[in-house]
Amino acid sequence: MRVAIFGCGQLARMLALASWPLNVRFSFLVEPGENTDCVQGLGTIVERPAGADAQQLYAALGHPDVITVEKEAVDTTLLQALSAHCAVHPNATAVYESQNRRREKMRLDALGIPSTPHAFASDAASLKAAADKLGFPLVVKAAEHGYDGKNQWRIADSAALDAFLQQQPQGDWVVEAFIRFQCEVSLLAARSATGEIRLYPAVLNHHVHGILRSSIAPAQGVEPAWIERMQQHLIRLLEHWQYVGVIAMECFVIDGGLVVNELAPRVHNSGHWTQQAAVTCQFENHVRAILGLPLGNTDTAITSAMLNLIGVNATPQQALGAYTTLHWYNKTVRPGRKVGHINIRHPEREQVLAILQQLEQQFYPA
Repeated sequence: MRVAIFGCGQLARMLALASWPLNVRFSFLVEPGENTDCVQGLGTIVERPAGADAQQLYAALGHPDVITVEKEAVDTTLLQALSAHCAVHPNATAVYESQNRRREKMRLDALGIPSTPHAFASDAASLKAAADKLGFPLVVKAAEHGYDGKNQWRIADSAALDAFLQQQPQGDWVVEAFIRFQCEVSLLAARSATGEIRLYPAVLNHHVHGILRSSIAPAQGVEPAWIERMQQHLIRLLEHWQYVGVIAMECFVIDGGLVVNELAPRVHNSGHWTQQAAVTCQFENHVRAILGLPLGNTDTAITSAMLNLIGVNATPQQALGAYTTLHWYNKTVRPGRKVGHINIRHPEREQVLAILQQLEQQFYPA
């Protein structure tokens, strides 16, 4: 069996590493000049040639059984064209709607799935109308190419809004009310080509400067009924899209329940803990799902945590201990760049939290 992946970052790397034991082989489609260090040695790397059509790319990728993605920012027109040659999972519609915040919000609204209060804007008049509707403070997000806190602006008051518009008088924006949430959780699910669905335990996330720093699973301190209600919303979304693969739904916990912050139509950073603590990790389950294989159990009988390594070097001597595992992405270290992560697992939750705190102080002393 052969899987082709759009992208060549750490998620593509971990998809391949997790699935080689299943006798699955990989190829990777990359854009010209894209760094491929993460996937070197893990399969055929195909640089997308100018003017190549879907049939030519399908042949260059080794006639894969299925094509998948490791990121949202892909050419969905090409994905749709490739679906004439093999299965494409998740499908182009799901990727298209979730790669753009405006389209994503519209889909959530249409399905009655609660998300952060929002409005859409493209110029000064519509942005000021959104501010009147939502009130200050608010958050302005670019509809596309926004992740890890990028292309997002917190607007405190009308003066700050005027200053923002002087810099950017026009754009494609989703405007959201600033949510004073209790915490953020991720809900991860896998849906197979056969329609089988598995849910992972909810995950508690901690961000620093808009970038995920750590996750703890399973989440505690959140009303189980709220989590179950949002998981049912997630299942309804999967069924609507006829989605195949792993998906992540990031949610804010507020008084009375959960609201969706963002969707990710792929394996997700907040699911890395599954590599050591779940019966079947998110990466293997994604590949099982897209190939129509039986999904693996998603239960965990142990507390786990994940610490992202962002712009910091970590040798095995520094990162490894009796209850820790290091995953390095083969990237060059530079500020703000995710270069690896450490997974922690221990039978006692207090010990997991203590080890996480010690590692965070070690790698982020400031």
